[in-house]
Amino acid sequence: MNKFESKFNKTALLMNQALVELLNEKDYEFITIKEICKKAGINRSTFYLHYDNIDSLLLETIKNTDKKFFSIFKKNDSDVALNIHSSSKEDLIFVTPEYLLPYLNYIKENKIVFQVSAKHPMIMQSIKKYQFFQENILYPIFKRFNIEEDQRKYWSAYYINGIYAIIEEWIRGGCIDETSMICNTIINCVRPFNAQYENIKDS
Repeated sequence: MNKFESKFNKTALLMNQALVELLNEKDYEFITIKEICKKAGINRSTFYLHYDNIDSLLLETIKNTDKKFFSIFKKNDSDVALNIHSSSKEDLIFVTPEYLLPYLNYIKENKIVFQVSAKHPMIMQSIKKYQFFQENILYPIFKRFNIEEDQRKYWSAYYINGIYAIIEEWIRGGCIDETSMICNTIINCVRPFNAQYENIKDS
């Protein structure tokens, strides 16, 4: 990375941070480019070198948030995706504390970004993310568990919409409830009669 690229990326990061700080102060709809520039210590022309509008800055901010999460995640999701056909079935069960707790903790730490994401799913391209997850992760896993092909879209809708509904309700409430409780709720809702994990306790 040359000096120009480094400076360009540093400026973009300052604007990401400025947006998050402003989101803690006011609703997204009332944030202006002028405020972002002032808080980031840049001029308006610099903003437009990076972004077309605030929506594009928001999209980059959530992408960077996602990247930070996956960089600390205990298991590499891409490895799982590549090994769906060879992994044991046990390794393909994602509704477990091992997968859920790091994600829920990260949401709680970055709740303001996720609150905006939940409120503006079209801006955040949530539908595209779900379609990718459905086609590349869930469908192949359902095949491994011998779920009939014509039923997979319904199973996928149940998993994605059901789990996200719980998380969205938690985000909407400000992530006040403990992550362990939300984790247990998801597990018990998805697997109410045959859950293989005891309720986890807060540390």
